[in-house]
Amino acid sequence: MRLLHLLPLLALAGCGTVERLSRVGQAPAMAPITDPTRAPGWRPVSMPMPALQDAYASPASLWRTGSRTFLRDQRAAAVGDIVTVLVAIADNAQLQNRTNRTRANTENMGLPRILGLDSSFSRILPNSIDPSRLIEATSDTSSDGQGRVQRTETVTLRVAATVTQVLPNGNLVIDGHQQVRVNNELRDLGLAGIIRPQDIASDNTVKHDRLAEARITYGGRGTVSDVQQPRYGQQVLDAILPF
Repeated sequence: MRLLHLLPLLALAGCGTVERLSRVGQAPAMAPITDPTRAPGWRPVSMPMPALQDAYASPASLWRTGSRTFLRDQRAAAVGDIVTVLVAIADNAQLQNRTNRTRANTENMGLPRILGLDSSFSRILPNSIDPSRLIEATSDTSSDGQGRVQRTETVTLRVAATVTQVLPNGNLVIDGHQQVRVNNELRDLGLAGIIRPQDIASDNTVKHDRLAEARITYGGRGTVSDVQQPRYGQQVLDAILPF
């Protein structure tokens, strides 16, 4: 019977174990280059848009509004164009809290006289009961809690992203992925967000803090990551054990 209870856990662990056994001695496989808009989780972005304005035409001018060169604007502007995103994250957070609480209570209650029925107490209650001291309670509680969080993160990368959508107000929706494999360890970086064309520099780069609705992920898988991961059994116990 005990073995039957363990079968679901073994099956859960086996799903990842079979995949890991299938790539023993091999480097992690890199994902193919695909169209981001065909990914199962991709959805068009819908954001509040300003009212449409009439375009200003200047047929006698050689200068095009928004251009930085007389010949051609080299910055990303249409679906399929590529823009380089400069990721430079340096976060440092420190938080410390402490709570101390102490409480002491003493309660006494008695019924020496109640509607003239006190003469009948001796027939209901034992002789040793004092009606003036029927209930006496004492409580004493003390709580002392302390918590501290210290976090430091630094990520510096350059990632080329593809324009996947142009919003009605001219803002660009971008999506980019980068994979690097070194010594059987695969590092995967992904980012997505919305940028303004005017935030794109003349060298076709944009800083990550200019991305609205930014989604930046950095992780990996491989030999080192597998060793750092807790075993499946440990993960299951951490999820279900209440202590």
